Amino acid sequence: MYDFAIIGGGIVGLSTGMALGKRYPNARILVLEKESSWAFHQTGNNSGVIHSGVYYKPGSFKAKFCRDGATSMVQFCQEHNIDHEVCGKVIVATNQAEIPRLESLYNRGLENGIEVKRISPEEVREVEPHVSCVAGIRVYSTGIANYKQVCFKYAEIIQNQGGDLRLNTKVLRIVPSGKNQILETNNGTFETRFLINCAGLHSDRIAKKGGVDPKAKIVPFRGEYYELTPSKRYLVKTLIYPVPNPDFPFLGVHFTRMIDNSVHAGPNAVLSFKREGYKKTDFDLGDFAEVMTYPGFWKLAAKHADEGIQEIIRSFSKAAFVRSLQKLIPEVQAEDLVPCHAGVRAQALMEDGKLVDDFLIIHGQNCVHVCNAPSPAATSSIEIGKAIVAEIPEQSHLATAIKA
Repeated sequence: MYDFAIIGGGIVGLSTGMALGKRYPNARILVLEKESSWAFHQTGNNSGVIHSGVYYKPGSFKAKFCRDGATSMVQFCQEHNIDHEVCGKVIVATNQAEIPRLESLYNRGLENGIEVKRISPEEVREVEPHVSCVAGIRVYSTGIANYKQVCFKYAEIIQNQGGDLRLNTKVLRIVPSGKNQILETNNGTFETRFLINCAGLHSDRIAKKGGVDPKAKIVPFRGEYYELTPSKRYLVKTLIYPVPNPDFPFLGVHFTRMIDNSVHAGPNAVLSFKREGYKKTDFDLGDFAEVMTYPGFWKLAAKHADEGIQEIIRSFSKAAFVRSLQKLIPEVQAEDLVPCHAGVRAQALMEDGKLVDDFLIIHGQNCVHVCNAPSPAATSSIEIGKAIVAEIPEQSHLATAIKA
């Protein structure tokens, strides 16, 4: 019998396990991951950015958790000697029409308590000499980190706390048993008093297995990247972002210097025909049919038809991808770029076609389901984990029996 069981060994599941062990040191904690390694999906294939929180709606979970998470993530990396750097970034307007949106972004940063500064094109070039723009803002708290190292350290801490970590263990069924829940897996059966679902790309399915309707469906979007050849890495010093379209859920193609000193360019964002589809050729009939028959997807597609078509064009045309990048750095040429790994974003979508634009955490009877935690979840992971644990009802059978 376990006091807590966590489904999902990505950065949110592991941070939650770590937070549980700190708050309930006498608890029996179980973490289940269906893959052979931690951080196998979203966490292990993301951009590695420590986000500042400048983009998110003031007062939202994303804004608070990201702002606080940028600080706690840097502290964690410092404490455990994990590769990271607080390098800052620039967000630039490439034409006059983008300046009002850049100004709105600057004001949002101030509202969210983030250190931002308006900078002129000349000041942008002092930071990023090869950028072409008409205005910019500097965001100082943005950084980069090795999130795989972070996850393995979280797992090590859980193990040192006495937690039980199980890889290669996929949850097949969730069966209620009185106040408890029984998890039937391909690797045995486990009983728990409290269940926490951090299954990422499959979080909506796990919620339904547990008898909870998240009122949203995970739709997978593949983010495709190119990488600058080593001889052209000098073009990017830190991170360079365009002004995003506030009506579109993605930030647009940008340049990111990674912690290994490589420079990634992208991503575009296209529908993946498989929830774990990292290649253009990946296809799963069940996953595809689930999206195609979901009314919310077609409402979203209709609303963002123009942007969606441009994303698809960039996916299949390197020339189109390069043209997008040249808006930021005109010197970039097609021969300077080589294909790089892709990531898949687990984006929750409502039936009315609205994207869930904040973290979605659903509380049930002796359970919590994290049903939308895309970027900036890695940055925010320590704060998300603490928040989940803090909201476990103190009046439940768990508190007095476990808390030391």
